[in-house]
Amino acid sequence: MAGPTVYPELNVVLEELLSSVRAILGDNFCGAYLQGSFAFGEADEHSDVDFIVATHGVVTEVQLAALQEMHGRIYASGSWWAQHLEGSYIPKDRLRRVDPEQTRFPFLDNGSSELVLDDHCNTAVVRWLLREYGIVLSGPEAASLVDPVTPEQLQEEALRMMGIHVDWAREGAMNRWKQPYLVLTFCRMLHTLHAGVVASKKESAEWSLDALAPEWTALIQRALEDRPDPSGRYYKPADPEVEARTLEFVDYASTYARVRSGARQGGS
Repeated sequence: MAGPTVYPELNVVLEELLSSVRAILGDNFCGAYLQGSFAFGEADEHSDVDFIVATHGVVTEVQLAALQEMHGRIYASGSWWAQHLEGSYIPKDRLRRVDPEQTRFPFLDNGSSELVLDDHCNTAVVRWLLREYGIVLSGPEAASLVDPVTPEQLQEEALRMMGIHVDWAREGAMNRWKQPYLVLTFCRMLHTLHAGVVASKKESAEWSLDALAPEWTALIQRALEDRPDPSGRYYKPADPEVEARTLEFVDYASTYARVRSGARQGGS
């Protein structure tokens, strides 16, 4: 693996991850890929590292135990990047097509050292991004493993996820990480509903600045600029006025999406 990113320390972590995963999975290893912001080419020193490991079959209990130990060891290495890996282990036959059952697979959350069963990566968005932009760490091109994802599948998922995020927006106290994340995520879902593709948060926000009502310009621009040290902002409460404005934006975006979606279906 010859430097998949511009960050040497991260490349060392990825090399350790890849060599360990290959040793543990053996013949069950199919391929390993970067997706997310690194695939889009918009990652920076604060980005989490989204990965997918495709397997030929289900990860066995013995393999899962070894993967658990390996992730704990990598997390404890002291590297910042080692503590911000995020990804799933998915059998290639389940990765092939969008899964309406939303099956849970072994998943490592950003900031965690332990795999849990979760459907976090089992989405149309991840498949689309993996197929269109995925960075191969090892294995075949991702397009050979993932069938094309249709605009309709992406739009249907965006509407469903928007409803989930509307509820999540009001769960618990809002911190300075969650607040801009909500704004940019809703911009991204709105862009997907509009274009039938997935764009980066930055590109989606810039589209939203032109497409949405001018009253939201300041909030969106603030979210775009509020990038440095996202993990540090997780422990700081959001400004109450900005929080209230964000919840108003969530409601606005949800209504905007339903109206536009209804108009699109009515015109089809």
